[in-house]
Amino acid sequence: MFDKHALTLELTFKAVRSSGAGGQHVNKVSSKIELTFNIHESLVFDDIQKERLLKKLKTKFTNEGVLIMQCDQSRSQHKNKEIVTKRFFELLETGLFIPKRRIPTKKPKSAVRKRLKKKQNISEKKVNRQKPDLE
Repeated sequence: MFDKHALTLELTFKAVRSSGAGGQHVNKVSSKIELTFNIHESLVFDDIQKERLLKKLKTKFTNEGVLIMQCDQSRSQHKNKEIVTKRFFELLETGLFIPKRRIPTKKPKSAVRKRLKKKQNISEKKVNRQKPDLE
């Protein structure tokens, strides 16, 4: 599908201070990881794959074609980097996935006959509910 190693070289990581409560240590450590990826400058994907990614994941990309992902789940910077790269590759795999085209099947003749027979039975039942014509 695509070369993960070559794609990893195109990613840029930035360590940022994590938000939220955490005490004195949180103000000194940058454990949140911000991943950025510019699809227009990528050499891993061809033009068709780039178009497919931009179309399927248009809410994830900025107007300039930059994907920004963040992770601050863990207190460890390395763990956050692993998590965000894993999520990045999963996102790309879902974006590049091409679903199989559905081939419509023909209805069996027995199913058509069964449906018409059922319609006929219901019609007869409704005719029998009517008041008899005494004239």
